[in-house]
Amino acid sequence: MISVSDAEKNGVGDGHNTVGGNPMTEQRETMETIAGKVRIALESADLSAFKELLDPDVHWGAPDARRPACRNRDQVIDWYQRGRDAGVRGDVSDVAICGEQLLVTMTVRGTGDAEERGGAALRWQVLAVDRGRVVDIVGFDDRADAVAYIDKRASRT
Repeated sequence: MISVSDAEKNGVGDGHNTVGGNPMTEQRETMETIAGKVRIALESADLSAFKELLDPDVHWGAPDARRPACRNRDQVIDWYQRGRDAGVRGDVSDVAICGEQLLVTMTVRGTGDAEERGGAALRWQVLAVDRGRVVDIVGFDDRADAVAYIDKRASRT
């Protein structure tokens, strides 16, 4: 199930993420499809399926990084693969649609930070979508920061 209610309860997004009463737009249907595929790919650690969702020039990195750590699809997949090879695992608990962005909530295990927190750490990723592909991925340690980033990006468009 793809959660939209979490985003709505917390005022995330551009106001187009309402459920019920409004006809579903083509953009909304596309975002729901992508959100479902992202969730399945990340939950199953299917990097081939995840790669198919990424734009060839996708960026992944810290918020507002001038030079993101990854600047193309292969680099992003390599980053995820290195994490898996090192024993890092992520359990997706929610994928919220926020306009043309997705807020992925996950519990990460196998990192130093997760070990310091008793074995698991909550993490959030914001995935920006354009023309049906993920074009930007930004990771956050704090949900409030992820939500603020979503709102900041939404106000630019």
